[in-house]
Amino acid sequence: MSRLFPPEVSAGAFRLGALARSMVRHRKDVRVLTTTPPRHAPRADDDPGVDVRRWPVLRDRGGNVRGYIQYASYDVPMFFRMLFTRFDAVVAESPPTTGLIAVVIAWLKHRPVIYYAADVWTDGVISMGASQIVVSIMRFMERTVLRRAAAVISVSAEVTERLVLLRADPSKITTVGNGIDTDVFSPDVEMASEERYFVYTGTMSEWQQPEIFVRAFALLATEEPDLRLRFFGQGSVENELRRIADELVPGKVEFGGVVRPSESASWIRGAIASLVSIVPGIGYDFAKPTKTYAAAAVGTPVLFAGPEAGSALVEEAELGHAVRFTPESVAAGMRSLLTEAADGTSERLRSDRVRWARSNVSLDAVADRVTVAISQVLPKQTAKLEFASEHTPDGDERPTK
Repeated sequence: MSRLFPPEVSAGAFRLGALARSMVRHRKDVRVLTTTPPRHAPRADDDPGVDVRRWPVLRDRGGNVRGYIQYASYDVPMFFRMLFTRFDAVVAESPPTTGLIAVVIAWLKHRPVIYYAADVWTDGVISMGASQIVVSIMRFMERTVLRRAAAVISVSAEVTERLVLLRADPSKITTVGNGIDTDVFSPDVEMASEERYFVYTGTMSEWQQPEIFVRAFALLATEEPDLRLRFFGQGSVENELRRIADELVPGKVEFGGVVRPSESASWIRGAIASLVSIVPGIGYDFAKPTKTYAAAAVGTPVLFAGPEAGSALVEEAELGHAVRFTPESVAAGMRSLLTEAADGTSERLRSDRVRWARSNVSLDAVADRVTVAISQVLPKQTAKLEFASEHTPDGDERPTK
């Protein structure tokens, strides 16, 4: 069961869709108990061999399942849907509320749970300044799910480290990495525009604070009168972002809403750089957003503003520029990337970035690694696999009070 699943546009939906396809390729029967997608989601047919069953869920005005009441609107019906569904194993993703329900149902049915740890929610609620009782409850639930899981899938070494600190059994953890669909995000896609622009795609939230890019852009907008800044996606800080843009650089920042992955790839392909951010010191310093992988797969350089883990990835793989989380540093990075675009450096390095992405962050390869880990704990002659998840994308979505 999965709150997020294609055709919804999010890193979590992409990841779970790839995993379902991988399981089918490995001759496993997969049933996904998911939600009815929001109105703005692109229309798409379900993948052959994947049994997808949808159910309504509460969403906010932006179409997100975001907040305790919305999460409960998914978790409570899921309990009964799973109770009356036959399965041999369940894959449960964060948050721990969903994982805990999967653990209880799996215990009643004497079936294994595989916990897909895309994030560490205890860190998330701490970073948001939640009360001590909320933090304690979240920590209890997360530890319970980790302790009861037959296997734990981690998306990075940094997440694995945090899981061990939460008392997860290291012998149960398989670190598979994260990935991007390199067929959709490809250097061969057509550029969406011939304009000069920087692009930001995905969730706009408190833990990313993409307003830093608007403030940096304002520092060089007068120097580059034809330059534009484009945002695609949605999130809790979008309205504030629009207000700041109208105040600092009216008419030069455009918001395109949620778009198909193929359209997102086209906008990234034509950009000077793809913008990625994580606010340092609020509990997500270990995160490596899939926005970075999407840009690399297309061959477009990344401008990353944030803590060490994301910076090291960009610098070591030579995917672009990593700068401090200040408007002045971001503006300096933008100027450097404009120079590299003008002298041809960016285009000469495109093939190197693409090769790195295809070798290291192919979504299909990641999904196959997860399938292998899952297969090791499945009962013999398994016929049916359930998905139970409430994802935090792309790290692109985080807990909300």
